[in-house]
Amino acid sequence: MNKFWVHAALFTVALLYGGNYSIAKFAMPEYINPFGFIAIRVLVSTILFWIIHHFISDEKIISKSDYIRLFFSGLFGVAINQIMFFKGLSLTTPINASIIMTISPVVVVVGAYLAGNERLSLRKIIGLLVGATGAYLLITKDGAEFSNQNFVGNLFIFINACSYATYLIIVKKLLLKYQSFTVIKWVFLFGGIMAIPFGIPNLMAIDWLSLPMVAWSSILYVIIGVTFLAYLLNSWGLKFVNSSVVSIYIYLQPAIATTIAILLKSDTFEVNYLFYALLIMSSVYLVSKK
Repeated sequence: MNKFWVHAALFTVALLYGGNYSIAKFAMPEYINPFGFIAIRVLVSTILFWIIHHFISDEKIISKSDYIRLFFSGLFGVAINQIMFFKGLSLTTPINASIIMTISPVVVVVGAYLAGNERLSLRKIIGLLVGATGAYLLITKDGAEFSNQNFVGNLFIFINACSYATYLIIVKKLLLKYQSFTVIKWVFLFGGIMAIPFGIPNLMAIDWLSLPMVAWSSILYVIIGVTFLAYLLNSWGLKFVNSSVVSIYIYLQPAIATTIAILLKSDTFEVNYLFYALLIMSSVYLVSKK
């Protein structure tokens, strides 16, 4: 496989996610509760993955242990990931969320080390400390009290980043064994079983006929772009490159998210953001440099 297309796919994912921080807030929480957004997102995407897989492949899961790995992929990649992200995004700003997400590549390296797939050098340990410092300063910049809305939102985004990193590590072996659609349809089924119940009451309360076009556009972008296409492209890319390479593209998200947020006037830029971002991004250089 030509690596150009792999990196093009991963760059597209970064663009989709970068826009998500601002576009998702068009509908949430004013028109749709975060948990309701998760339910509709996961439900529709799961249906799409299963329908398309039915027409393009008859591949089956052949091992009970693979079902266990799929379950945990759904737990970390869909359930915890989605719940923490959308709840956190409703409580914090797009720029905050995008910068905190850049801790994911560091978590991937730690996870790979714990799994015995990679060694930890002094340079990587320093990088981990630098990244953790940047994330801590950003999360607590408005005060470390749980009564502070931004702090709680930043903390949820941090948990989401760790959960997504765990997913990238767990799902890698499955994608080397099965087709992307086969893996993703099961990941979303298991994840949906855990995540959708949280949003059912909120879905029932939505007055769908009164939703403005901006809310519908936000919903469609999140379902088709950030969920269906992004998960599919990421999964396809994981078949050809390591989890750490896929996670590195998260570092493009703050620049994309910041630009979009400022253009849409949904957030304002502060100089200290640049300092926090440089700390976190410096960590990826130290951690990922060969």
